[in-house]
Amino acid sequence: MDLSSTLAGLGLGLSLIVAIGAQNVFVLRQGIRREHVFAVAAVCAVSDAVLILAGVSGIGAVLTAVPWLVDVVRWAGAAFLAGYAVLAAKRAVRPSGATLGAGASTAAPSDGTPDGAASSGGSAASSAGAGTLTAAPAPPTRDTATRTTLLATLGTCLALTWLNPHVYLDTVFLLGSVANGHGEGRWWFALGAALGSVLWFFGLAYGARLLGRVLSTPRAWRILDGVIAVVMLALAVSLVLPR
Repeated sequence: MDLSSTLAGLGLGLSLIVAIGAQNVFVLRQGIRREHVFAVAAVCAVSDAVLILAGVSGIGAVLTAVPWLVDVVRWAGAAFLAGYAVLAAKRAVRPSGATLGAGASTAAPSDGTPDGAASSGGSAASSAGAGTLTAAPAPPTRDTATRTTLLATLGTCLALTWLNPHVYLDTVFLLGSVANGHGEGRWWFALGAALGSVLWFFGLAYGARLLGRVLSTPRAWRILDGVIAVVMLALAVSLVLPR
């Protein structure tokens, strides 16, 4: 095992992905919502590993010979990011049940009464009251709120990953070039970079749960979605601006 090449790959891999970007913002939001967390982190980590292997095996040279392909990905990615920004802005202005439910799911009962006791007590109170009174509707929870399907979530995750031209510039070209500079140790370098992706995406996805209490109100989620909309739109504009 070439430990120095592995650690070099781990360090460079982390330095390239630990930044505010569309993919990281999406992973963070899914982690906070506790929705398809493992699947999202796995897709991101596996996608990175595939791109790293492509760069080390020399695919970067092929893409260099076809420069228009990167431009196609750049414009497609900008369009997708702009569309995602619009959806996030709509959630910020008019939050959905899923947004409210994600916040409500992190709050614990305030009176410490077990669910069963609260339910039976509520039933008794309802039966003791007048016949015209009805029980108040329960607040939305993560189980009752509308959830994004796994297929739709993974589709968004794949689009944010593979329609981002920076992933080809950073992961395939840059990381691949540096890895090939390690000679026979290039595959250990690739292993270290892939390990960095696994540590980052799973750490980000599951660590985001610690923000659950901070985002326990609808207003907090509206602010988060507003920030996401601004970040996504800024990234979309940055993709199409002349360099």
